[in-house]
Amino acid sequence: MEKKLDPQHLDLLSFARDAMHLEGEGALADWPRLAEEQWGQAQLAAGRVVWRLQGHTVPQSGGADQIWLDLHATVDLPMQCQRCLTPVLETVEAERSFRFVADEATAAALDDEAEEDILVISRDFDALALVEDELILSLPLVPLHEVCPQAVPMSAVDPAFEVAAERPNPFGVLAGLKTGKPQ
Repeated sequence: MEKKLDPQHLDLLSFARDAMHLEGEGALADWPRLAEEQWGQAQLAAGRVVWRLQGHTVPQSGGADQIWLDLHATVDLPMQCQRCLTPVLETVEAERSFRFVADEATAAALDDEAEEDILVISRDFDALALVEDELILSLPLVPLHEVCPQAVPMSAVDPAFEVAAERPNPFGVLAGLKTGKPQ
C-alpha cells in the first residue's frame, strides 16, 4: 500500500529517509502570492504551476545523515515587457536543493559558511509554500521579449528642446558686453 503524502503537511524526516518524491501541478490561481506577479492586463494565458520534490539523505561519518530536499518548479507567467510595455509570457523556473538541520541556532551557524540553503526540519512542512517562494525569487528582474512585436523608439526627440538650443545663451551675451567695455 502506497502512503498518501500531503505536500502542505510533509514529514521531511521520513520523506528524505525513504527517498520519496512528490510531483504535481495546479492553476496559477491556487498560488495567490505568485499570481499577484502576473501582469493584470495580459492577453496571454498563464500556464500551470508544475512542481517536483525529491527527498534524500547524505550519509555522514561520525554523525547523523543529512536530510535533503530537491525542488524543481516551473510556470509560464504573463508579465509586462519593460522595453515595449506589452505582454510577454515568461517561463519562470526554480531548481534548488535544501539541507535541513535540527534547529534555528544550527541553521544560523551554518548559513554563513554553507554553499547550500539551510532550513529547519519539520514534521509538518509546507512544501508548496516553499515552491511558491522559490518561483517568486526566480522571477526575472526585467521581463523582456527576445524580439519585441512592434518597433520600439530608442531615442527621444523633443522639438521644444531643439528650439531652446537655438536661442542665444544669456551669459554669452554678457561675456560679449564685458569684452566690449573699456577697462
